[in-house]
Amino acid sequence: MSGSRRERAGNELSRRQFGRCMSAGLAAGSAVGSGWGLPSLLAADRNSGPIDCGPPPKAKPQHRTGGESFPPLPLPVTPLRRTEKKRPPAPPALVGKMAMGPIRWITRGGKRVQYRDWMSDPSDVRTLLEWTNQKLGIHYRSVESDFEHFSYDPRELPALLFAGHNLFSLGDEVRQKLARYVLDGGTIIGDACCGWKDFDEAFRREMEAVFPGRPLRKLTPDDPLFASYYKLGDFQYQAADGRRYVEEPCLEGITIGCRLGVVYSPVDLTCGWDGHDHPRGTRVVVDQARQIGANYITYLLGNFQLGRFLSTTKIYHEAQAPTRDDFVFAQLTHEGDWDPDPSAVHNLLKFVRDHSTLEVKFKRVHVQLKDPRAAGYPLLYMTGHDEFRWDEEEATRLRKYLQAGGMLIADACCGRLAFDTAFRREISKVLPGSQLETLPADHPIYHLHFDKNQVEYTPRTREDFGQLSAPSLEAISIDGKLAVVYSRFDLGNGWEQFPHPYSYGYGDQDALELGTNLLVYAVTH
Repeated sequence: MSGSRRERAGNELSRRQFGRCMSAGLAAGSAVGSGWGLPSLLAADRNSGPIDCGPPPKAKPQHRTGGESFPPLPLPVTPLRRTEKKRPPAPPALVGKMAMGPIRWITRGGKRVQYRDWMSDPSDVRTLLEWTNQKLGIHYRSVESDFEHFSYDPRELPALLFAGHNLFSLGDEVRQKLARYVLDGGTIIGDACCGWKDFDEAFRREMEAVFPGRPLRKLTPDDPLFASYYKLGDFQYQAADGRRYVEEPCLEGITIGCRLGVVYSPVDLTCGWDGHDHPRGTRVVVDQARQIGANYITYLLGNFQLGRFLSTTKIYHEAQAPTRDDFVFAQLTHEGDWDPDPSAVHNLLKFVRDHSTLEVKFKRVHVQLKDPRAAGYPLLYMTGHDEFRWDEEEATRLRKYLQAGGMLIADACCGRLAFDTAFRREISKVLPGSQLETLPADHPIYHLHFDKNQVEYTPRTREDFGQLSAPSLEAISIDGKLAVVYSRFDLGNGWEQFPHPYSYGYGDQDALELGTNLLVYAVTH
């Protein structure tokens, strides 16, 4: 079914299910989902949250024009003077608000109408988009959707909003489809309306089931979401008693590749998007909630194509590869999001093969420091976004590996501060008394294959770090040989050869050429 036909069908279903009394409070395109079992119904009745956080959205303006007057014609084709609706083309849909919670009956305006938990802020995301469209000079809309009728194709809806107060539960089939949706480039936005604990509990449980082994993490201050449009610092919150206070941001997320696939606020944002507050729950104040929402929208638009790119697994088959030697590229696994650029190493190895005389056959393996096989690889590579720690055994094994002549290459993916801080701390445990030092411009590693006196940095790097032009690698040497080489600015994003709009790193070509020099050094030393 085409998008327009699907939307018309959704409109009709919405009118049938909710009736004319509710249609003024709903945007076009809604439908009632059926993926909710008896346990969630009972839980919601037992832990019901507030109803009607805000007023229904304003009625959409009617664009009408008076009919023209025509001279009489023979019946029955004489035109009548009439008024006709003229509908402008609908802007593309960006966010879908998901129908959540069991149907219940409430009294509104003296009439019994159907209600579900997601309707408590009926025009939250619509109001946000109207505001951001004006602020950002864009033209997008929201729609209402449900788990039964949605295609789970991010090209139809790049983002889904889960918002409400009550407990909810998703079935296994919906969880699997949501996981595929996010891996294909979609984004889930979660918001606990009024900071309600029941919704918070349910959302965390469901995201753990959708993405096992990928917990929600609190976003660090350098996460690009905090600077994608507005430069945000601490948030201003409002308690139920009206008291306002300032604390660090509450946002959490799940990273897929180099983008947030899930972003969640356990404190209310949607009431702020709707432009109202009330003496209930905990919320971010209206003005800042809308600034955060504008950053959400900007981030979604900036990263959508990256998400689509990362959804494609790239495999490089060996073609007429020399077989004299195998050079194994071993990548370290760790708990700090160890593989955010899944195709980066493949692209680098292909570039090295095409632009150097190294007669080697490249392979990549994933290895843990505690794996005895790690000591047998001449090169270890690691990257990541987040905090990580090595225990004493891991630090000891890496120390022995480096002292025996092995080499470690590391770079902070997207130039993220959390990984940078963790790596500096952990490498000082591995090699106590040694410090990372900036390599001078005349160091051989800048001239082994490509001469890299000047490099290009990403626009975000230049914006925040100034007009850098020289490469900036740091290293630790043992017995005159480089044992550790570290890049504070991202290399892997450039190796992927696809735009990463919020990366602190090198331009694609310079990243590939620096990576080639690093591998040539590892092979020849």
